[in-house]
Amino acid sequence: MNTAIDRPHPLTLAVLPPHLEALCPPPQLLAGENIDHYHALQAAIFRDINPRSAIEWLLTIDIAELSWEMQRYRVLRHRLLGAYRQKAVEMTLRRVDVAGMPPDLQDAAEIYTIRNALDWQLDRSAAVEIETRLRSYGFDQHALNMEVYIQAREILSLFEALLNGTQLRRLLLIRELINFRRSGQANSNRATSNCTIARRSEDQD
Repeated sequence: MNTAIDRPHPLTLAVLPPHLEALCPPPQLLAGENIDHYHALQAAIFRDINPRSAIEWLLTIDIAELSWEMQRYRVLRHRLLGAYRQKAVEMTLRRVDVAGMPPDLQDAAEIYTIRNALDWQLDRSAAVEIETRLRSYGFDQHALNMEVYIQAREILSLFEALLNGTQLRRLLLIRELINFRRSGQANSNRATSNCTIARRSEDQD
């Protein structure tokens, strides 16, 4: 026997009222960022919070903006680690090719190492050859990853501070939004209670 299937109700989108559009400025995206991804994240946050007043919309818009900033920092941090990988390969090659080199040959070896690291970046076949040679000396991908973090440690600290600061600001806004709603609900409850008391008093009279 077939039974009816309960289908989930479609999500109700929280749409910014036209008279409040001035509260939401156009997004300031960086080159390479996707406007559709931005609007998707923004719409998801609007839907979850479902603002009901101008103050709530202001807070929600800022929460969405901070959430996008956090995604941006994570993407940039990942790209940064990729950029520092060439430097990590160069430093590891230096340990293999330059260590123990006679002083009069070290300058030439340094230039050769830099060129090899550039070849690793631009030429896939050269990259395979270089990585195979590094593995033969005990420098596998994990060793290269560790070198990447060593080379990028200062700039990574900056990104960590940016992420932590943005996360803190977002949490504070969410807390402020919750407190604002609780205050509004408390006021509403008091008003309802006062009206009830007033009606009962009138009925008794």
